[in-house]
Amino acid sequence: MSRVGNLLVWSLILSFAASAAYLVWLPDVARLKKTNPTTTAYIELRQRQARAKGKPLSVRWTWVAWDDISEHLKHAVLTAEDDTFYRHNGVDWKAVQLALDKDIAERRLAYGASTITQQVARNLYLSPSKNPLRKIKEALIALRLERELGKRRIFELYLNIAEWGKGIFGAEAAAQAYFGKHASELSVDEAVALAVVLPSPARHDPGKGGPYVDRNSRRVMARMRASGYMTDEEETEFEVYTSTELSAATEVSSGTLAVPELSTSTAAP
Repeated sequence: MSRVGNLLVWSLILSFAASAAYLVWLPDVARLKKTNPTTTAYIELRQRQARAKGKPLSVRWTWVAWDDISEHLKHAVLTAEDDTFYRHNGVDWKAVQLALDKDIAERRLAYGASTITQQVARNLYLSPSKNPLRKIKEALIALRLERELGKRRIFELYLNIAEWGKGIFGAEAAAQAYFGKHASELSVDEAVALAVVLPSPARHDPGKGGPYVDRNSRRVMARMRASGYMTDEEETEFEVYTSTELSAATEVSSGTLAVPELSTSTAAP
């Protein structure tokens, strides 16, 4: 065999060995049963990216216990992100197959089909890369998380480490940043707005709303109602709130917003 052939063979062997080593090494997740993480791979990644641009990132991150997070937010995130969370073992294999079919059809790695458990694995230990090896490792860590931790702890971790905007991590920081309140105090419409921006937290502001947030909030609300996570009263309140906001936005954009006259009972003397 020629020298070039030998080099090629050894390169393939070394690449295979490196790939195998990468997949074989898995983090010790058992400590997460009782210990909260002090940082995450995503936080460190965002800080490195900011430093590279010469703009240090100010991280807002406050850990809160399970009972200090709004039930509305838990239900909204489950509905929007992973409605089979309590039925899978960390990986939704049916969703993976559907995503793989779409990737093959479109000839690009675009669909992740990540469960909440996989997102915990990725946020804590990995990166946003769509590299197939990274996706495999994500699944392996997710399976380990499911074996070592209960569903409630995995979900608690997710709600505390999810990225919700520039330097904003976790439900408490998000609730404070966008709505000026604690995570335990979020209303149903606020919780849904936070849930629907999770796929693209850098592009959408749950506090300001907008076409994307409003459209997907209605979709998630309908699914929550069908799942029994909302009362008729809460759904009605949301519809009134969004229709009022939409009407105001339309009037402002068209330049026809009228300032209401003060009644005699509220006018200043």
